[in-house]
Amino acid sequence: MNDTQHSATPQSLEGAVVAVAGAAGPAGRATLLRLAEAGATVIGADADVERLAEAVDAARYAHGGATVIGETIDLLDLHATQDWADRVQKDFGRIDGLVHLVGGWRGGADLTDSALQDWDLLEKLLIRTVQNTSLAFRPALERSDRGRYLLISAAGASKPTAGNAAYAAAKAAAEAWTLALGDAFRKAGGEDGPRAAAAILVVKALVHEAMRAERPNAKFAGFTDVTDLAQAVVETWGSPTREVNGNRLWLTEKP
Repeated sequence: MNDTQHSATPQSLEGAVVAVAGAAGPAGRATLLRLAEAGATVIGADADVERLAEAVDAARYAHGGATVIGETIDLLDLHATQDWADRVQKDFGRIDGLVHLVGGWRGGADLTDSALQDWDLLEKLLIRTVQNTSLAFRPALERSDRGRYLLISAAGASKPTAGNAAYAAAKAAAEAWTLALGDAFRKAGGEDGPRAAAAILVVKALVHEAMRAERPNAKFAGFTDVTDLAQAVVETWGSPTREVNGNRLWLTEKP
């Protein structure tokens, strides 16, 4: 497996259809905006109806004429997730990307029995949603001429700490599943190479305007701004599929 850095290449996604799982948070909001700006039709999913509606409205308002849709989907339900993928395919005729932004964090000062309670939650949020979205969207992504499955992960998965055991283990498992999807894409492509790519965008942590406003003196060293993350997401379509597939794309220093 090769590690690679993203490059600042402008990229148009005119005609592309991209789904965003976990679209209601700050990273989701920035990603919806950037994908719409690049010309994609964007379908965001989240469990938080109110915040999702705000994120969708913001993207539509910022880019008049852009098609940005929000749907409330239970991504822990495989059948509901498959129905979502089928509906997007039916309504728009294609799916060119799934950006996985479903997050969640639990941790503590040390490795204690509470880590097992953290695991029960994080296994669902960080692993099961990856499994369900990858299984549901894989067929459509393989039919695309530029399919992308993009997982946002954390550097801590590569260097877990005692207090972060459940979170790091869940992220590592999600990364492993995503890389396995990349291997499936590679095998399906044969000698012609993969038609779709599964890749991992790795950050230390994310920062956004509200966090800076709340902590004006904080440096957030090594953090990735959500707007930079959104740009990196779009840029994956500017690189050859073969080069993106099966890679960790580091947006921070490696631990």
